[in-house]
Amino acid sequence: MESKRIEPAERLSLVSEYYFSRKLKEVAQLNAEGRDIISLAIGSPDMPPSEQTVEKLCEVAHDPSAHGYQPTMGTPELRQAMADFYQRWYDVSLDPKSEVLPLIGSKEGILHVTLALVNPGDEVLVPNPGYPTYTSLSKILGANIVNYNLSEENGWQPDFDELERMDLSRVKLMWTNYPNMPTGGRARRETYERLVQFGADHGLVVVNDNPYSFILSEEHLSILQVAGAKDCCIEFNSMSKSHNMPGWRVGLCASNAEFISWILKVQSNIESGTFRGIQLAAAEAYKNDDAWHREYNINTYARRRRYAEEIMRVLGCTFDPSQVGMFLWGRIPDKYADVEELTERVLHEARVFITPGFIFGSNGQRYIRISLCAKEEIILEALRRIESVFI
Repeated sequence: MESKRIEPAERLSLVSEYYFSRKLKEVAQLNAEGRDIISLAIGSPDMPPSEQTVEKLCEVAHDPSAHGYQPTMGTPELRQAMADFYQRWYDVSLDPKSEVLPLIGSKEGILHVTLALVNPGDEVLVPNPGYPTYTSLSKILGANIVNYNLSEENGWQPDFDELERMDLSRVKLMWTNYPNMPTGGRARRETYERLVQFGADHGLVVVNDNPYSFILSEEHLSILQVAGAKDCCIEFNSMSKSHNMPGWRVGLCASNAEFISWILKVQSNIESGTFRGIQLAAAEAYKNDDAWHREYNINTYARRRRYAEEIMRVLGCTFDPSQVGMFLWGRIPDKYADVEELTERVLHEARVFITPGFIFGSNGQRYIRISLCAKEEIILEALRRIESVFI
């Protein structure tokens, strides 16, 4: 009997497999062939959480009563720790009962916020270059993408004159990300102030994704520091980068109580609360002292960054030395027709995997990104390999 062909949902035609998912298969095949590829592509911190964080996880895991379902909105201990974290580092007051919501990572937060605020056919402002998930999840959920430009000449900040010239009548949501990924553009108080005013003037919600404010940065800024921001803004934060916990999947969103209630309504229909041990250990991690953050978030990445900068120089790329975050973003020489001409040569001849900027949007087509999430000796070996090919 001939079976009727089963087709996937039409929404799958709107997106492609995530670049790293696809490219890492190629890298795995090269490694299987004995090529020994060094990856400087993914932003996954390779260092451990603080000792007290792991100890708390083990302590709770040994408690027989700790393995049941947990509240979707998180344990009181975790919500309080998140509010305390914002008060301590950003001088932002949040009501732990109503203005902060734990997330199973920021990707899930992008999904839940879009479901809570955007109808199919509504428009969403997405930065170019920007995190690809802002675009892909918006498309899957039926939103229309409107890109706004970030440029090196403007310090990778929004061009508000250009934004004001756009037809914003159908825009419900605007994604921002400072400190910026992939460009390393710094968070600026004046940018946050203009974003809050922009959201208020046009009746749209600005969502600032803020996981990098501790990496190579002495200044910790939040859009919620601006007066009136809670009325029209949501901020994401993540423990993945700042606390070396990418696999734990703990993040947060913060805003006014009404926005949080809408997001929780979506979240509670999709997922259940994270394991209690992870939540209480995360609450412990938020207590890390200044010395821990200085060593892991600044000193270690600064040492690695020196070698990454030398790789950029060997490749003939230019970069802004003031950029922050766990990546280094650089412009490729004009002699290359496109960025993959360079990155594919680095991969197949030098055996080093670095990220081509086009995956972040058309404004990244002449750029590469190097991850600092590798031990110094590994980045140094990558430098030596690249020198052997390009010098």
